[in-house]
Amino acid sequence: MYYKITGIIPAFNEEKTIGDIITVLKKVDLIEDIIVVNDGSTDKTAEISRNFGAEVIDLKKNMGKGGAVDAGVRETDSDIVLFLDADLLGLKQKHITDLLLPVILDECEMTIGVFEDGRKITDLGQKITPFLSGQRAMKRGIISDIKNIDVTRYGIELALTKYVSTNNVDYKEVPLSNLTHVMKEEKMGLMKGLTERVKMYWEVIKVLKFDEFSRKR
Repeated sequence: MYYKITGIIPAFNEEKTIGDIITVLKKVDLIEDIIVVNDGSTDKTAEISRNFGAEVIDLKKNMGKGGAVDAGVRETDSDIVLFLDADLLGLKQKHITDLLLPVILDECEMTIGVFEDGRKITDLGQKITPFLSGQRAMKRGIISDIKNIDVTRYGIELALTKYVSTNNVDYKEVPLSNLTHVMKEEKMGLMKGLTERVKMYWEVIKVLKFDEFSRKR
């Protein structure tokens, strides 16, 4: 069965890494379209993304990850969507095909990528909380079914995981060897990075209170 597939990258001030991610995506024949959702960046994220050949959606103000993902999904009619974080280090074509193939082959409706053998600190974080991983492939119906996905912000990954658990949707965790990402403390400095991390966890906690995860009728 043929599936149209789009890669969606929500990005906020990721000019240092976004080009490398687009370059890898463009080498994967399974991917038809690449969309970068520029979430109110103040650096050259949008310009670099266009220069590397991605379609760019410019959000004038920062909507958070949930809002950026929602904007990207609404821009495409693809059957399968692949989500990647914009700050990945060490991304390879194999990581992408490993995420996509179980969904393409109908082994499951969603895959969740988990770092392995990258850096100890990011490996540990994903072993403890794999449900927060931003590396995912899924049938578009999953994300289309979740109400208020645009307001989840950093809690979007938990919202997706709660949805598949609530509705007994098959999903699979996929190890992503030698892959890691730039931590907030590395991007922003220790104090600002810690502040942003606390904000992220608070937004995740708020999603725990959501109760709108049943399939739409």
